Amino acid sequence: MKDSHRPDRAMTTTNPATEEVLDTYPLMSDDEMISALEACHAAFEEWRLKSHKDRGEVMKAIGAKLRDRKEEFAKLMTQEMGKRLLDSRDEIDLCAAICDWTAEAGPEVLADETRDLQDGRKGTITKAPIGVIYGIQPWNFPAYQAVRYAIANLMAGNGVLLKHAEICTGSGLMLKEVFEEAGLPKNLFTVMLIDHDQSDELIGHKLVRGVTMTGSAKSGSIIAAKAGEHLKKTVMELGSNDAYLVLEDADVELAVKTCVAGRIYNNGQTCVNAKRFIVSNKVYEDFVEGYVKAMGDVTLGDPTAEDTDLGPMARKDLRETLHDQVKKSVDKGAKIEVGGEIPERTGYYYPATVLIDVKPGQPAYDEELFGPVASVIRAKDDEDAMRIANDSRFGLGGGIFSRDEKRALELAKKHFDTGMVFINHFNLATPEMPFGGVKDSGYGREHGGFGMTEFINAKAITLPS
Repeated sequence: MKDSHRPDRAMTTTNPATEEVLDTYPLMSDDEMISALEACHAAFEEWRLKSHKDRGEVMKAIGAKLRDRKEEFAKLMTQEMGKRLLDSRDEIDLCAAICDWTAEAGPEVLADETRDLQDGRKGTITKAPIGVIYGIQPWNFPAYQAVRYAIANLMAGNGVLLKHAEICTGSGLMLKEVFEEAGLPKNLFTVMLIDHDQSDELIGHKLVRGVTMTGSAKSGSIIAAKAGEHLKKTVMELGSNDAYLVLEDADVELAVKTCVAGRIYNNGQTCVNAKRFIVSNKVYEDFVEGYVKAMGDVTLGDPTAEDTDLGPMARKDLRETLHDQVKKSVDKGAKIEVGGEIPERTGYYYPATVLIDVKPGQPAYDEELFGPVASVIRAKDDEDAMRIANDSRFGLGGGIFSRDEKRALELAKKHFDTGMVFINHFNLATPEMPFGGVKDSGYGREHGGFGMTEFINAKAITLPS
């Protein structure tokens, strides 16, 4: 592998609200990349021998340190990717809650199991860490995306590498600083400032034992194939086009209010944002009237201002892609009820937008719209609404609005082909519950204890009777 300091290459962060450059970060050379990997592995060799209780104490300390530095961290995230400062604070709170829950639940989740075997022998199953886990993470939740897989794997006893999105490089480095200030051994969590070619080399290195990624389905298939070449296990949390069903007996006022929040949260740039709104014909007109008005009232502005509902998108090219999807959908029959125009102002802003007459063949129906654009789809009845919800190559999250929660629960359990379902509310992630999807939304689970056992060796040990 050729060693190069790549003097002409650096990572740059830009404030999407002002379009001003924040900072630049030089890429690692190939030798620096391998040295960082080897240092992480060396730290793992000691960390893996720590007790679950001792590891948990460090996870708890990380949560406390995140709370101590919340304002500083939140401000940096808002500067780097444009999320509202209020949302950035919520993100740090969620990260700290993940640390707390993992510290408490980890020892039980990772505890040895004993079994009496049919032939009279005794069996022990020990959940042993496997080594260095490499995470490739996106920009939309600069702290949470990294914390989600890192804390689970650190609790399991693994070492962790992070290749963060370029636009939130500063947040990745701050997270490393927080981890080490809280007592995590140096090098056990390492931020890799590398390009895509270097990343492919890293995936193939013998010291990398697993790969986890959050991103688009297209990128996920590429990374999974690369890891598969080297027989590396992967966890993939990919894109989605989450459907929220408004059934005939729904509380329409609640549905409208919740679906606005679910569409514009994090400036509409979340894998589990509510994106498609499938409304039974009986309540369609009432929902559309209320929803269009509410989306039209959404204020676009400075993400640091408390009265701002919607900040800028994270990058100019992302806004262009979203606008192109809107235009193509309109060309194929969709109708813009509100929004849909790029404002003439500094910053990568895009207004809260509602499309109706959304049908198959339009990007608004078939693709993920990663920004504050809502696709409203009319269903003949409740059964048709569920059919439309499942008529997607994605399956990460979704929602059901119905006054009959028992019926909604049955629909969620037996008929909704997705990894997570929210009934009469919108949510992103909960430490106690598994997070992940099906179909092109990926595979594997995080949170709820599941993430702690994705990259372990369930080692079977038997003793004579």
